[in-house]
Amino acid sequence: MSTFDLSTPVGEIVARHPSTSRIFDRAGVDFCCGGKRPLGEACQAKGLPADRLLAALEEELAAVSAEPDASLADAPLPALTRYIVERFHVPLREELPRLGRMAERVLEAHGRAHPEVVPELVRIFRAFRPELEEHMGKEEAELFPAIEALEAPAASAGARPSPIAEQVTALEGDHDGAGAALVRLRELTGGYVPPAGACNTFRALYDGLAHLETEMHLHVHLENSVLFPRAVARARELGIR
Repeated sequence: MSTFDLSTPVGEIVARHPSTSRIFDRAGVDFCCGGKRPLGEACQAKGLPADRLLAALEEELAAVSAEPDASLADAPLPALTRYIVERFHVPLREELPRLGRMAERVLEAHGRAHPEVVPELVRIFRAFRPELEEHMGKEEAELFPAIEALEAPAASAGARPSPIAEQVTALEGDHDGAGAALVRLRELTGGYVPPAGACNTFRALYDGLAHLETEMHLHVHLENSVLFPRAVARARELGIR
C-alpha cells in the first residue's frame, strides 16, 4: 500500500522511496528544486496523466524489495551531512575538473563545426563549476558544522548553535541556479545526444554531463527535501531562529 497520493510533495515521495527518482526522471518531473510541489500539481504542470504516473510509481515500489538509501530520511543529522560530503562532494571535486578539461578540448576541436551548441555549452559549464565548488565549500565550512551542532549534547543542554535558516535559504537559491544551468545544458544538447561523427572526447563529455545531471538531482533532493527541512525543524525545537 502506498504512503502517498496526489497531495504529497514530490520530494517527500523520493525521500521515503529513493527508487522512485527513476520514474520522476523519465517523466521529466523535478524532484529536487521542485520537490515541494504536490504530485498532482507537478503532473498538471507537465501535462502528465496523474493516474499513469501513480501507476508507474506503484509498479516501481512493488518491484523494489529493499531500498538501502531509504534510511537516510531518518538518519541522524551528522550522518546525513557526512553522507552528502562523501557520496557527492568528494566525487564532484574529481569529476568537475575532468569535465572541464574535456569541454575545453571539445571547444578547441569542434567549436567552429558546431557553433550552435559547443560555445554556449562551455560558457555554461565555466560558470557552473566554480559556483558549485564555492557552494560545496560553504556547506562544509559553515552550514554542515552548524547542523551537526544541533545534535551535540551542548545544544540539548541549552547552548545555542548558529542560526541556519538564512543559510539554508541562500543555499537553496544556489540549487535553483544550478538546476537552471542543467536544464539549459540538456536542452542545448538535445538530451545529451552527440552529433554525428563526434569524437570519443565529445561523446565522453556528453556522457559525463548526463551523469552529472543525475547525480545533481539526487544531491539537491537529499539536501532540499531531507537535510534542510529536518535541520530547520530541529533548530526551531531548540528555539533558534
